[in-house]
Amino acid sequence: MTRLAYITDDLTADQQAVWDCVTNGRRGPADNLINDDGGLIGPFNAPLYAAATGRKVVELGEALRFDTEIDNRLLELAVSMVGAHWRSNFEWYAHSRMAIAAGISREAVAAIERGDEPDLDRDDEQAVYALTHSLLTTGRAADDVHAAAREHLGDQGLVELTQLIGYYCMISLTLNTFQIELPPGNEPVWPY
Repeated sequence: MTRLAYITDDLTADQQAVWDCVTNGRRGPADNLINDDGGLIGPFNAPLYAAATGRKVVELGEALRFDTEIDNRLLELAVSMVGAHWRSNFEWYAHSRMAIAAGISREAVAAIERGDEPDLDRDDEQAVYALTHSLLTTGRAADDVHAAAREHLGDQGLVELTQLIGYYCMISLTLNTFQIELPPGNEPVWPY
């Protein structure tokens, strides 16, 4: 069970602004973002508890998902890697599916789940994998890793990817800290 009670009513003005940002944004139909208890699913309940910063977190997440130059296939590859690295069940649940839907092979996603290096078909996928892996494991990017990612993403895309990785580390740690539960009928990959 999640460590944060779902905030569902009597929202302050700041909390309502967070709620509206989540449910009126580009993440999909609002019904898909609200659980059976009437609370926001996944990482979206936590920002209500710190609404002043929470709204900015939600807005940043939306910008990084929908307003970057990064191909969605590469974006979801990186986010899935972050979720697996931090063993964040909800992050993995959501974004491993999105990675497959965006064109990352099921075999590659399964390898990432196991902590193995995936067999990626495309050079841009290999470059994003190498950069994401390097940043998650060392906090640095060697010259050759940086150069390969830059070749495929350009400077803007490379900055956006780095921001995306950092953002989803924050989200994964939030999900883990508060043991955010999966939708009913789904089993966690890693223990809480």
